[in-house]
Amino acid sequence: MVDTRQADTADPGAGKKPRSVRVVLFALMITMMLAMLDNMIVGTAMPTIVGELGGLAHLSWVVTAYTLATAAATPVWGKLGDMYGRKATFMTSIVIFLIGSALSGMAQNMGELIGFRAVQGLGAGGLMVGVMAIIGDLIPPRERGKYQGMMAGIMAIAMIAGPLVGGTITDNWGWRWAFYINLPLGVVALGLISAVLHLPRKRSKAGIDYLGVGLLTVGITSIVLVTTWGGTEYAWSSARIMELIGIGVAALVGFVFWQTKAAEPVVPLHIFRSLNFTLMSVIGFITGFVMFGATLFLPLYQQSVQGASATNSGLLLLPMLGAMLVTSMVAGRVTTNSGRYKVFPIAGGVLMITGLYLLSLMDTGTSRLTSGVYMAVLGLGMGCLMQITMLVAQNSVQMRDMGVASSSTTLFRTLGSSFGVAIMGALFNNRVQDVMSERAGALGSKITEQSAQLDAASLAKLPVAAREAYQHAVSAGTHSAFLLGSAIAVVVLVAALFVKEVPLKGAGPKADESPADGTEAVAPLAEAV
Repeated sequence: MVDTRQADTADPGAGKKPRSVRVVLFALMITMMLAMLDNMIVGTAMPTIVGELGGLAHLSWVVTAYTLATAAATPVWGKLGDMYGRKATFMTSIVIFLIGSALSGMAQNMGELIGFRAVQGLGAGGLMVGVMAIIGDLIPPRERGKYQGMMAGIMAIAMIAGPLVGGTITDNWGWRWAFYINLPLGVVALGLISAVLHLPRKRSKAGIDYLGVGLLTVGITSIVLVTTWGGTEYAWSSARIMELIGIGVAALVGFVFWQTKAAEPVVPLHIFRSLNFTLMSVIGFITGFVMFGATLFLPLYQQSVQGASATNSGLLLLPMLGAMLVTSMVAGRVTTNSGRYKVFPIAGGVLMITGLYLLSLMDTGTSRLTSGVYMAVLGLGMGCLMQITMLVAQNSVQMRDMGVASSSTTLFRTLGSSFGVAIMGALFNNRVQDVMSERAGALGSKITEQSAQLDAASLAKLPVAAREAYQHAVSAGTHSAFLLGSAIAVVVLVAALFVKEVPLKGAGPKADESPADGTEAVAPLAEAV
């Protein structure tokens, strides 16, 4: 049984967690794996799904419905955990995710699949937030750094194993098991959490901020749709995109105004009074922007230009993910031992700028070894940032706001990834089409008029001259995308320089002292009962 009690002083021996806490952490890691693996497994199964259910025209909505629901639900789950208790809220999100998974596996047409994926996404919005907030409840910030490597490892495993697992499941068991595989893992996580995790129960007297939830949902939905549809389904200057931008801006402005009036705001604006929290939100946004842009274009470059196989596409990112994992583990250990962390956002910003700039130098003659080294530099930078942003954000707010701090940080990273894929994707596509027109004339324009991203089968069918033109075009496109990423990553370095190194609990001032930026950084120690 795990209980959480307020600690008045740091416990030097608290790093030796009892078995019950390790069991809870194991269950949390399973849940985190579910959240990260799902889209990658499903992405691999999509061609088979379309072959059976049809509905190719609505294919993108299978992913979009899930993404929209996840982004919109994320801040709501965080607030519900703060108001009504972390355990019950987290378990509810897991149950909804599993219901959505089961229904998705039973879908008989594309419309049903899209609807059930939205249900699944509603639950998924609470998975990552729940993991981060519960760790924030159980582990003091000083010790929390040790678990960064574990979380980074889960992320790396998910990104590498996702396509492999998805392909294996689809080929041997059928695409429906891409969803059913979540059920046994989720049931195990539910059982362990129910039996072992015991957190204080809460009951807020204030009602749910329904108007705030509605305005935030409309705003986030509009943003995600703009970044998903812009430049693909609709031109950036089209009336539909302009309408969505107007609706999104109006909803978010109304949301911010209402949060100053609501009795129990879904995102209390006072958390942004902490300079560190605001800076971590900015850094998280840019990290998401860069990371998901990189994971989109690096495999495309290696497959199209370097001739790598698409079968094991996750393995193409191994240099970046391996470096990210190692750095995150080192950062966590150093943070735990010293209680100091400001050096990591600064180092992460420098390495991220350098890595992206090096990747922008790749051309048709760049070797796999060279590109692997460049990816490793970027991975080192992201490893310094991925979990430190959450750690510092949680350390910058009061315990009662742990959920909204975790969900807000997660949301900013999610929105950053949406903007990164959209903006870097638009720049990449335009550059590819321009170079194809220059090098292959009318044939080049015809080849890329439907999509600037050709699969291996389409690429193999091209004439030699057109294939070489496309390789140069992809090199030019990745150059532009990564150069933009390098310029934007400068914001990370600037923000990191302004971070105040507020001592983590277990280092520096005593537990009853407030941090230098005026917030209260108190986390309960987990003890065996």
